[in-house]
Amino acid sequence: MKVIPASLCVRCKGGKNLCGLGYCPLLSRVRLKPTFDATLKEEFFGPSTNVFVGRYGYPRVNVGPLSVIQMGDTDMDVIDDPSKWFGMPYQKIIEMRSLMMRSEKRNEVRARTRYVEENQLLALAQKPVDVELHFKKKPVYKMDFSDVHQPMGPSARLQEMKIAGNVSVSRAVEGVTNDELKAREAMVTLYQKDESVYKIMAVLSSGALGVRDKKLVPTRWSITAVDDTLSKHLLQSVRTYAPINEYRVYESEFLYNRLCVLLAPGSWEYEAFESWAPGSMWARFAKEYYIIEEYESHEGRSDYADEMGGCYYSTRLAVAEALAAERRQARCIAFREVDDGYIIPVGVWQVRENVRNAMRSAPRRFATLEEALTYIQTRMKIPMDAYKKRSRILVQKRLSDFTSKRVKPETATWEDSVSIARSEPRSLK
Repeated sequence: MKVIPASLCVRCKGGKNLCGLGYCPLLSRVRLKPTFDATLKEEFFGPSTNVFVGRYGYPRVNVGPLSVIQMGDTDMDVIDDPSKWFGMPYQKIIEMRSLMMRSEKRNEVRARTRYVEENQLLALAQKPVDVELHFKKKPVYKMDFSDVHQPMGPSARLQEMKIAGNVSVSRAVEGVTNDELKAREAMVTLYQKDESVYKIMAVLSSGALGVRDKKLVPTRWSITAVDDTLSKHLLQSVRTYAPINEYRVYESEFLYNRLCVLLAPGSWEYEAFESWAPGSMWARFAKEYYIIEEYESHEGRSDYADEMGGCYYSTRLAVAEALAAERRQARCIAFREVDDGYIIPVGVWQVRENVRNAMRSAPRRFATLEEALTYIQTRMKIPMDAYKKRSRILVQKRLSDFTSKRVKPETATWEDSVSIARSEPRSLK
């Protein structure tokens, strides 16, 4: 296998073809045998929990239902809801998701066919809906892993689909799909009505949102678009709140991902670090930790966080949620260290839920920046100096960093939220 430098793999994460091979050699090495009878037939009857929309070949993409191929002890309320996966063992997550079969059929993203409308109903449904599926060939068991979406099991080219169960849609979802709301407004409305971000992602991806130009949105893009849109919405309010007057460190660890989130006095700024240990998924052949950094100023950013990708936005959403709930603002630096035990990607949800868990926990509190950084050093493996050399916030010299004097809030303009998901490089077809 060709050895690709970590500087490419950590930025690409199997999705941008930066190596130019047309496929990911690291993902191609992941071969898992099913822990169940994976003999599948050309016909299938069972529950569908969601819909998956591909991105290759855009605007003519694969779309189809995600179905549970074996019930057994499967909890239907958990299998497609990542908000309930935090703390679940690595192997159990992969085994659970290996039961999800992806059906595929090509469709133009703007074509309002009956097939698209039926898939849309499956995505909007409150509960799993039984479907009858007929495939062109027997499904092949091969798991699909991504650093953005959740793992999936076998896939098959679909010939015909029929909804065999009743579809129940929540009032909130039905309301935004019937109202003349722009997609961004609809996403915010659903969030304010306590729909989970995962349901909002499904609804957006199905092409149900928008006024006139409704279209399918590849699942990968919808995940980033929802994280970006909702965090920008929350930050509009966060920027108007008084800053915190202390240094806080929030912590969490899950699936070999270790997190420290530092909140510091001052107006909103955000910086995220992501470091990959030698032997971990995207630094398989690295000799030392590889670090990447992304930043946005008080006013925010509209360009895509190309170095870090979706994790940048999922982290920002989780932090923005916590600050909005407290009605305060702060400078934020998020440190994420990925150990060599993380050898199979399971999606960006694990970062979102890891940071959410950190922000729900009681923080460590400090009077100065140096005290906070000294503590973080005891929790992380990489020397703090390595982060300081790359940081755009830690190099700033402020009186509040050395004393506990309160910082006065600043004012700033807010630029409208824009969709950045499609700005991600799409060189693979």
